[in-house]
Amino acid sequence: MKIIVNAFSARLGGGRTYLLNLFAHMPDCAGLEVLVFAPKDLDLPAHPSIRRIETAWPTDNPIFRMFWEKLILPGVLKSEKADVLFCPGGVVSTVPPKGCKVATMFRNMIPFDSRVQQSIPWGAQRLRVWLLNRAMLKSMSNADLTIFISDYARGVIESLTKVKNAVTIPHGIGSVFRTHGKAVPRPDYISTNEYILYVSRFDVYKHHFEVVSAYGKLSKELRDRFSLILVGETNLPETERVKTLIKDLGLDGQVILLGAIPYQGLPSLYHHAYLNLFASSCENCPNILLEALASGRPMICSDVMPMPEFGAEAALYFSPFDPENISSVMSKALCSPDILSDLSVAAIKQSEKFDWADTCKKTWRELLSLKPRSGEGK
Repeated sequence: MKIIVNAFSARLGGGRTYLLNLFAHMPDCAGLEVLVFAPKDLDLPAHPSIRRIETAWPTDNPIFRMFWEKLILPGVLKSEKADVLFCPGGVVSTVPPKGCKVATMFRNMIPFDSRVQQSIPWGAQRLRVWLLNRAMLKSMSNADLTIFISDYARGVIESLTKVKNAVTIPHGIGSVFRTHGKAVPRPDYISTNEYILYVSRFDVYKHHFEVVSAYGKLSKELRDRFSLILVGETNLPETERVKTLIKDLGLDGQVILLGAIPYQGLPSLYHHAYLNLFASSCENCPNILLEALASGRPMICSDVMPMPEFGAEAALYFSPFDPENISSVMSKALCSPDILSDLSVAAIKQSEKFDWADTCKKTWRELLSLKPRSGEGK
């Protein structure tokens, strides 16, 4: 069986983490060939069943990549006699030749979240989100297999279009994040204070502004004892709004912006947090939430779906839109050792439900199930 993976859209963390784990957990299947189109800086494992395919087409540009998918990729599928085209990015612009089936995934929730869209200024970016909405719906309705990564997201899409073959396979958690019970050195670049940790890129729907506002409402005693550490890319306009709020509230030195931290540096940050926090209101499968739970540290979290789907009983929940509510839940957690102890135990138990080996095993099983029946032509 020959599967061609169009991974050119895997340019950021989550998509790359998924693919690297998928390729690292190749099934033991005689005759399986996996041909991969991917960015040059995506390192593929040395595996006899995996082969990278190169193209001279300028696929870094999304528009040029779309033309490549429409004009060039169908010929590649035909010449390689591919059985399956897998597009994990969620948009399928390719009409496959006869006998080649199509699998896709749904990862990006933004085109289907009206609240997030309202925060996007009118112009090219909002138009792009609208176009993605239409392209994703068409891709999922036409695909022979659509992989969802949360039941919540699956419900949203199935309320909008008919998906003929759908399966829910949540993402897993890397073993490096399972630090509970281990001796993990504390990062030397953070102060000796206990800290509340929030890891997420700065964007409106991540609600850093509301989180900082909530932290500012804590008692002086709590703020003196616990710093608020924010980790994530700071190259978006929301960062400046948050920095201004920190200054206006007099929280300099108490709210610490570390910027982006290398992926391998995150486990120790989660591990040493007194309290982990996740305040996003737009997610599909919240990897950050899962990775934080795996540290075994207590968690408070946004109550917007699908966060409760993944956090279950292992978190205290708040409305990410309401600083008063966030502050109240934050204060309750910080002042309740018994609650924190229970949350730590629950976090470990909940995180054990998510494992990359299991995720990948289920994914390959579904992809291999698309193998053409005997007698189906190319």
